Amino acid sequence: MSERSVIAVSGSDRVSFLQGLVTNDVDRASGGIIYTALLTPQGKFIADFFVIGTADRLLLDVATSHGPFLMQRLTMYKLRAAVEIAETDIVVSRGTGPVPDNAYPDPRHAELGWRHYGDMDISDDTDWDALRVDLMIPETGIELTPDTYVLEVGFEALNGVDFKKGCFVGQEIVARMKHKTELKKGLAQVQIDGAATSGDAITADAKPAGVLHTIAGNKALAHLRFDRATGPMEAGDATVHRLR
Repeated sequence: MSERSVIAVSGSDRVSFLQGLVTNDVDRASGGIIYTALLTPQGKFIADFFVIGTADRLLLDVATSHGPFLMQRLTMYKLRAAVEIAETDIVVSRGTGPVPDNAYPDPRHAELGWRHYGDMDISDDTDWDALRVDLMIPETGIELTPDTYVLEVGFEALNGVDFKKGCFVGQEIVARMKHKTELKKGLAQVQIDGAATSGDAITADAKPAGVLHTIAGNKALAHLRFDRATGPMEAGDATVHRLR
């Protein structure tokens, strides 16, 4: 069963409406696909999603867990804009094998394959957790939480934010972080030697150093304080080393 939902935004103001809210340039979705996010005014994560621009509407491909909240927030911002926001029955499929007709390349990374929107699931058997860990791709509800600042999880490298498009909700905070000399914490890939589970606290010399997230084999994604991730760390019954 797909864990994605598709919301349709239609009406004559649909592009300008979304453009003033999200981190990426919605104009670039015309006839294609972009990756973007909606943030709080304080610059923290609400939802990440894909925008597909069709002739008469924008389709928002979002994690099913975050779909209702995204619709609620968009409706709150709607005010007098000439837009309609509605759920759809469109099915999201993903894969890294042969590309089906009318599929879009995942805009975050070339190795993430394709995304397809239709009436049935044609996904292949890609091990998405292993691929995400290898490519350092954060996932909604795991590495992306209400405490997340998107630049700390590599959103710029994932083509998810455009600093030239103009204002969006939370833009001031994101821009300020962009122009810092160096991020002090964020997403990292680590090696695990021993037994650990997602959600385990990571410590270094008995001091808090981060949290372990998605695990695939002996590698994982973690949120780390970089100043404390310079040597061996502990999580659960495992020793953890930062790889990148």
